[in-house]
Amino acid sequence: MSRRREHVPARPTWRCRACGIAWPCSAAKLRLLGEYRHDRAALTVYLATLQVEAAEQLATLDPGMSPARLADRFLSWVRPRG
Repeated sequence: MSRRREHVPARPTWRCRACGIAWPCSAAKLRLLGEYRHDRAALTVYLATLQVEAAEQLATLDPGMSPARLADRFLSWVRPRG
């Protein structure tokens, strides 16, 4: 029986361990939205914390990574659609 790989970040590259794209990938977003469905504020705090960690680690790997791009990647999708 094969074990499914979880869609979690591989540090310090911040790419998904399962699919290899920039984390949070679509599968990770869906999982997180499900886990935090009753507390969107806690999800935002959690992702903002990870964004800071990612910014520190990616600064050495990808000096051209813009803070605005990281904010979009980590947080923009969490906001409720109005």
